[in-house]
Amino acid sequence: MTNPSTAKLAPEPLGGENPLIKKLGRYVPLTEEERAALNTLSCSTRKHNQGADLIAEGDRPECVFLMMEGWAFRYKQLEDGSRQIMAYLIPGDLCDIQIFLFDKMDHSIGLLSDAKVVKIPSGDLLKMMDRYPRIERALLWATLVDEATLREWLLNVGQRSALQRLAHLFCELCVRLSVVGLVDDDETFALPLTQAELADTTGMTAVHVNRSLQRLRRDKLISTQRGKLTILNFDRLAEVAGFDESYLHTDGPPVEQKLRSRLDRHM
Repeated sequence: MTNPSTAKLAPEPLGGENPLIKKLGRYVPLTEEERAALNTLSCSTRKHNQGADLIAEGDRPECVFLMMEGWAFRYKQLEDGSRQIMAYLIPGDLCDIQIFLFDKMDHSIGLLSDAKVVKIPSGDLLKMMDRYPRIERALLWATLVDEATLREWLLNVGQRSALQRLAHLFCELCVRLSVVGLVDDDETFALPLTQAELADTTGMTAVHVNRSLQRLRRDKLISTQRGKLTILNFDRLAEVAGFDESYLHTDGPPVEQKLRSRLDRHM
């Protein structure tokens, strides 16, 4: 096995590359061997239809899902049918690298669009993490970012105004999708979300979501057309939202150095 500390680094991500590699490459500088391992791990995709659940609350989790194309979401549903969406999963996202430790799911993962998904046996993922410590560190960092994002969503629902909630969500999605190459130069990206789904995400009614969207359009901050959203002025939208992207930790490979030094101090 090549020593990760001395291995030749692979070229920078190119268009069309595995989104997991694009995402993890923002946290650590991946070698060619590490990229090959990630490609092997994520090569067996299966198509799933919009509206289906990848796994439901109460099911026993035995694998980890990797999104390669399309969108998924975490949610919990009450007996009266009301629902809270707690996260969006986009290409490059793994659905809980340690979820198989639980006896049963405490939430569901559904699909917002048609999708290509890899079902990774938990043993395969653990073996790869044991063999490639740098990949393990990147996955740990990605998990910490997921937790930071959840905290930001809680703040969104609990404290921000209706307009700020949507503005903040759109800014976040733009940044996250940019990491995996899914935002056009004019800051346009696919947004496969209905107003009802936006309402379930932000804790608003669909009517309130509609009014807030109209306000954002009227202020020339966004435009929407055929399932796509364009941010017309990101800086102004971020100012309205009070958006600070630092919680997404997209500042590149130096993160690996920080994480390694912190881990070394505690070993």
